[in-house]
Amino acid sequence: MAFQQGLSGLAASSKSLDVISNNVSNATNVGFKSAGTQFADVYAASLSGVTGGVQVGIGTQVGRVQQAFNQGNITGTSNPLDIAINGDGFFEMESPDGKQVAYTRNGQFELDKDGYIVNASGYKLHGYTEASPSTAVPLNTNVASALMGSPNPTDAVNLGVNLNSKALPLTFAAATPTVAELTNANAFSTSATVYDSKGGSHVVTLYFARTTPVANPQPWNVYPSFDGANPTASVGSLTFGPDGKLQSPSPATIDLTVALPPGATYTMGPNVPNPPTTPAANTIRFNFTGSTEYGSKFNVTNLTQNGYQEGQMSGITISKEGVVEARYSNGQKSTLGTIALTTFPNKNGLASLGNNFWGSTFESGDPLTDRPGVGKRGLLQASAVEESNVDLTSELVNMITAQRNYQANAQSIKTQDSVMQTLVNLR
Repeated sequence: MAFQQGLSGLAASSKSLDVISNNVSNATNVGFKSAGTQFADVYAASLSGVTGGVQVGIGTQVGRVQQAFNQGNITGTSNPLDIAINGDGFFEMESPDGKQVAYTRNGQFELDKDGYIVNASGYKLHGYTEASPSTAVPLNTNVASALMGSPNPTDAVNLGVNLNSKALPLTFAAATPTVAELTNANAFSTSATVYDSKGGSHVVTLYFARTTPVANPQPWNVYPSFDGANPTASVGSLTFGPDGKLQSPSPATIDLTVALPPGATYTMGPNVPNPPTTPAANTIRFNFTGSTEYGSKFNVTNLTQNGYQEGQMSGITISKEGVVEARYSNGQKSTLGTIALTTFPNKNGLASLGNNFWGSTFESGDPLTDRPGVGKRGLLQASAVEESNVDLTSELVNMITAQRNYQANAQSIKTQDSVMQTLVNLR
């Protein structure tokens, strides 16, 4: 009589308890996947002539410890760089030394000092960028340029106004009136904030005045004042037809070339002023499409411009399709890249590497990396994490079952020991 069956049962039950305990201990671990123990029976090699009906097993063994990759619950967080995957994909990560690629479901990320999106172990998140649209590379928020959005000089202003058709012509001492004269004569005016090539802001005020009472139709001269300075000349005129709609210029644009005075530029960080520099002169095209000359009072119906000053990165947003977008303090946005997700022909063949990482193996097959939403990779949810898929209730029940199995196998050994004692005591 042998103790082999009972001993194998004790070993298998102990292994099962180890797996269950590991599941319970990682129940709060983000992205953790629970595992289960699979058992297999054991038979001695068949002897010649022994039929299957008289074979006796010699115990059990652990056939495999297999992880369950079912979806965990998704919970919201306050970190915009936390990302949960709702699907079968894995985040592709690169080790700090660039020598290893691993895969994880733990989407707790942050920015490192170099602007890379990394996890707590310093592994860099892979994605697709404009420079690398087909090969996933570490995503970088580009500290040198992305943290400080470059300024864009204004070169277009869309301005729609209604000029009161009942307004009387104005008379000035000179061909080009001063700001004071225009203001005292109650000339219609509106102002727009524009930006130079260095990101400096300036105010352009346009004054509208009729000065030729005998003309029919009577044109409206446009006088520009830059940062409160007197106009140097009229830059053009607007003429309306009998229906009150703009006739000329056609197209309805007037170009204003401005040579801007020196202005302060700013460095990154604490906004320490650099010595004043002279921005490049630029032409601003005013588009008066939609302007009218009706009998109602003067009003501005549309005013937009396309310039903006430099801005610091104020935040990052991540779409469900994995697009990483930087937001800047100047109201602009910039796409930094798209997060990559990876699937495998057989994810049960992945090797656990620790720290919530898996590695590809021959059994898992080659990694298949693409953008979120492609195939079964799933979509992303920002400001959220995927909880462990451990079911504590089930695990505690499994623990009790494994404990009972352990006790039963111990009793089997005890029983065999009693039988052996009986045989020894025979005289």
